[in-house]
Amino acid sequence: MSTINFGKVAVLMGGQSAERVISLRSGEAVLTALLTQGIDAHKVDVANDAAAQLATGQFDRAIIMLHGRGGEDGQIQGVLESLAISYTGSDITGAVLSMNKALSKDIWQQTGLPTASFAHVDSETDPESVIDELGLPLFVKPVNEGSSIGLTKVTRSLELPKAINDALAYDREVIAERWVDGDEYTVGILAGQALPVIKLKTPNDFYDFDAKYEANTTEYICPAGLSEDVEKECQNIAMAAFKALRMHGWGRIDLMRDTHGQFYLLEANSIPGMTDHSLVPMAAKHAGLDFEQLAIEILKTSIDKEAK
Repeated sequence: MSTINFGKVAVLMGGQSAERVISLRSGEAVLTALLTQGIDAHKVDVANDAAAQLATGQFDRAIIMLHGRGGEDGQIQGVLESLAISYTGSDITGAVLSMNKALSKDIWQQTGLPTASFAHVDSETDPESVIDELGLPLFVKPVNEGSSIGLTKVTRSLELPKAINDALAYDREVIAERWVDGDEYTVGILAGQALPVIKLKTPNDFYDFDAKYEANTTEYICPAGLSEDVEKECQNIAMAAFKALRMHGWGRIDLMRDTHGQFYLLEANSIPGMTDHSLVPMAAKHAGLDFEQLAIEILKTSIDKEAK
């Protein structure tokens, strides 16, 4: 049982993004964890007039479990700040910079952090020019979506126009990114500390939506099998990436390690999943925190924000 009086807590979930279903799973899991520990927690589905629900609910703070648009892009943070309700995780700036993959990669490049080369693309893009610049295979991604939604691996030039149009169905801004051949890793970050590294292994062509949320064939390897020095290197890169994007409280950084041992930053997540398939709870468990304790630690980041 927590000894902190958090007051009345809104657990924000759902929303209207393409990740609504995952957000509801995360939110319900966190809600249950908080209620189990005696927290006065309440479900708030922000799909229905979030501002009105928050304004009339007399909440002392909010734990944000919204993935994608409306949750990780600064929108809900702005609403909460306008209502003077303390909330978990990154503020508006950190949310915007981490949500937009192109902005994230620009900042990482400017600060000397390793990330795969990329190019902005649209329906008028010449496929051959992109392939000349980035090579094949490559990824096409909507800039402001998560959970691999709208993401396509392109292996032939004739596939590129369709991949771009598919991504444009989710976002007006789309990038093509150089493929990094190697293993994928992820680093959860909580209260200024990097959690144990997790290695992701899937029989799918890459770590797509199915591998993340539906398949039972995905392997999550923690400890990740890295040497102590390499694990620390991975954690240090993730922490530097987190700080460069002005993120706060908690989050997750995804990376690839190529066949030469070089890490490359993929993307940042300011509100990672908290489902039974999610990575931060797995890493926290290896660090000695069960799910209920993790939920409390995340909620504590709203108190840290009040102190500032």
